[in-house]
Amino acid sequence: MNVFDLDNWQEVFNALKKNKVRTFFTAFGVFWGIFMLVLMLGSGNGLKNAAYNGWGDFATNSFFMWTQRTTMPYKGFKRGRSFNFNNKDTEAIREKIPEVKTLAPRLQAGGYRGASNVVRGKETGAFNIYGDYPEFMDIDPVTITQGRFINHNDINDMRKVAIIGNSVVDALFNKDEDPIGDYIKIQGVYFNVVGTFKSKKSGGEADRDGNSIFLPFSTMQKTYNYGDAVFWYAITSQENIPASVTEEKVVTLMKQSHKVHPDDDQAIGHFNVETEFKKMEGLFTGIDGLIWVVGIGTLLAGIIGVSNIMLIIIKERTNEIGVKRALGATPLNIISQVILESVFLTTLAGYFGLVLGVGVLGILDNAMQNMEADSQFFLHPEINFSVGILALIILVFSGILAGLIPAKRAVSIRPVDALRDE
Repeated sequence: MNVFDLDNWQEVFNALKKNKVRTFFTAFGVFWGIFMLVLMLGSGNGLKNAAYNGWGDFATNSFFMWTQRTTMPYKGFKRGRSFNFNNKDTEAIREKIPEVKTLAPRLQAGGYRGASNVVRGKETGAFNIYGDYPEFMDIDPVTITQGRFINHNDINDMRKVAIIGNSVVDALFNKDEDPIGDYIKIQGVYFNVVGTFKSKKSGGEADRDGNSIFLPFSTMQKTYNYGDAVFWYAITSQENIPASVTEEKVVTLMKQSHKVHPDDDQAIGHFNVETEFKKMEGLFTGIDGLIWVVGIGTLLAGIIGVSNIMLIIIKERTNEIGVKRALGATPLNIISQVILESVFLTTLAGYFGLVLGVGVLGILDNAMQNMEADSQFFLHPEINFSVGILALIILVFSGILAGLIPAKRAVSIRPVDALRDE
């Protein structure tokens, strides 16, 4: 059958227009199925985009490591002993663990999430003070808005320079003041501001980054009498090597260096970002799968409706089919005509559902941006182009599926019996 034959299409339209109400509500089932599928997929992507945006450009093959009190006696040391990582540990990790790609020792004034008093002129505030290496930017990068980040010359020369977050700039400087080249006083010591930055993350993590100040690691060690202590490490694994493998080797080395019992799992705290990231990916994969199951189920209900109306149409057109068969129409001609009608109805209804679904997602995204809504939990609801194409393919396949049973019913009618039908 020629799909470009005008007579065939006129027959399709006439068949569907004989009962407009029934055709409309049947098509609405397909429309609603694809519309809800698009909305649910777009909403799932909105949740996913918000979650991934919260990570910024954070290295997902990384882990963090810090010291805690020992819980087991070992080699003459009692349980409950405190210890710190040190500069020798940094060199040992670099030399003995080839699986390590990026190693960033870190200090923090006041300990984890501690804040320190910072003064500039009459302005003052409490901010997070970190001692860092330039490599930290490869693990948890920020956007430099002015000036530069810490470099190795700062480390080697122990320069008293600082890179300050956007919230620090807002608190200590007026809008018309340029912070670059100015000085701030941190715990009684003056530092020259050489750069400003803003976070790439969102929500609370972005706020914490914005309230941070980065100093050269070596400068902070010497200036504030930390000796050779390292408070914690941020580490990434080499390509194609799981972070968990590198993590295990580094932790084992540190236990040996500090005479910690091999079975003491509490003495060295560690957090594997890669493991948590994979858990999150698995969660969203499950959500996507559930959405497809629910969406396809809803669409299937619409397809069943299309199949039912086609059966009714076949029953009403029994005499017509008999005439066609008597005039020489082959079973293939009859099947093709029925399937064409079914595909047309499902594709047309589904296309409107697809377009409306994408349009609603676009309106929602635009409204959220205009209202500057919090993007911490929902951001840019959308569907990929490939998903849209897949939806259209599903619609065409659904139309064929919906027409198969009615088509078989049509060709099963003998011409003689069909001609006798009233």
